[in-house]
Amino acid sequence: MPPTPPRPTDAELEILTVLWSTGPATVRQVYEVISQRRAAQYSTVLKFMQIMAEKGLLLRDVEQRAHVYVAAQPREWTQQQLAGHLLHRAFSGSAKALMIGALSAQKTTKAELAELRKLLSEYAREAK
Repeated sequence: MPPTPPRPTDAELEILTVLWSTGPATVRQVYEVISQRRAAQYSTVLKFMQIMAEKGLLLRDVEQRAHVYVAAQPREWTQQQLAGHLLHRAFSGSAKALMIGALSAQKTTKAELAELRKLLSEYAREAK
């Protein structure tokens, strides 16, 4: 079984977010998306993606002239890893404190609250 990839940095997470949205992409394609949001250098994006491949965060298809990259893990897996780390680091393992912090950090829509209630009910049924 391959080792678990490390938690991505903020810059790596930005690249992963692009790949999760677009699917497999070249460095040029990722760079174009990022440079629409903020100033970026192609060479920096390239270097980050090479390092991310070495760390196991990205998979690289070298069959084509321009290498095609894809996220090694799905978005949900990475979000779960990041949430678990934050839960223990900032909230002493308390899911209640994490949820209160998240809900008080920004406005939540009625639809999101309804979905959260539904998920909490499902988790409560599973816990019995």
